[in-house]
Amino acid sequence: MPITGNDTVRDVIKKYPEAKKIFNKYGLMECGGPLGPKEPISFFATVHRVDVEKLLKELNEVAEKS
Repeated sequence: MPITGNDTVRDVIKKYPEAKKIFNKYGLMECGGPLGPKEPISFFATVHRVDVEKLLKELNEVAEKS
């Protein structure tokens, strides 16, 4: 099942710990403590001016390798 913008950073990291490096790359781990924010990925991508589609593509590539 692909990762979507409605998934939270925390949920993705729980399922795919290696995805943390992608979130770090885009500065999305600074909020929410060591597990990341609990809001949807699309929200944080928008706030941090990250291209949501590009981020999701990279996250899904990591998920496919797991």
